[in-house]
Amino acid sequence: MNGRVDAHHHIWDLSVREQSWMVGPAMDPLRRNFSIDDLAPLAAATDVTATVMVQTVGVPEETPEFLAVAADNELVAGVVGWVDLKADDVADALARLKERPDGEWLKGIRHQVHDEEDPRWLCRSDVRAGLAAVAEAGLVYDLLTKTPQLPAAVETVRALPELSFVVDHISKPVVGESLEPWEAELRSLAALPNVCCKLSGMVTEASWTDWKVSDLQPYADVVLDAFGPDRVMFGSDWPVCLLAASYSEVMQAGVDLTSGLTSTERDAVFGDTARRVYDLT
Repeated sequence: MNGRVDAHHHIWDLSVREQSWMVGPAMDPLRRNFSIDDLAPLAAATDVTATVMVQTVGVPEETPEFLAVAADNELVAGVVGWVDLKADDVADALARLKERPDGEWLKGIRHQVHDEEDPRWLCRSDVRAGLAAVAEAGLVYDLLTKTPQLPAAVETVRALPELSFVVDHISKPVVGESLEPWEAELRSLAALPNVCCKLSGMVTEASWTDWKVSDLQPYADVVLDAFGPDRVMFGSDWPVCLLAASYSEVMQAGVDLTSGLTSTERDAVFGDTARRVYDLT
């Protein structure tokens, strides 16, 4: 394997726009700028040679900015951006992005589904039409959900077999609480062939101050068993992870959580799955 892939991280510049999801004093450690230059030495120290940079806010201006960063930086191999899936012109919006000189770095689309009041938002007819346009454009769709949105996610993934889906942050179960109903819903999702899952975002769903790998292991075991390593990819969720752990600590947790896998299976989780699903070159 030619280095690891970090399949999920962010950057932001607060002088360009606020991050509306940063609510309350607990988010204070994140209230500064984070750039790809900040990530580069952390990635190099953990053998990460390629990353997927993921949208942070639902505004159309961010995606072109991210594409420009990807085009100018060898570390970023792909971008998961944002478009308004409810709009009438989703296909045109995606075409405009892909036709940019840096459009080849657009690999997927994401929306903060877990922030929508309607747990069945993914089942809206206009959203489904938008997702169909994502599939037609040859892009992946990242599912940012929590357990209440999983039933709608299952229906949507089943209804759009032509679209490749990726579950972000194992759908954010609260670490330390009961595995159910999260496990049953996630296994229903994993039973569908057109969906993969990111082994990411777990440390910030655990106790930020005293989490242990053993706290995360039951959740990782469900994901690896349900999806299989060929449909699982590691992501750091940097810099959000800094609320609970350093970049190297998150990487080491990922290594520890997959210690029971074969070397080929670990290669899948730490690179091969992301390269295949996001078509990273």
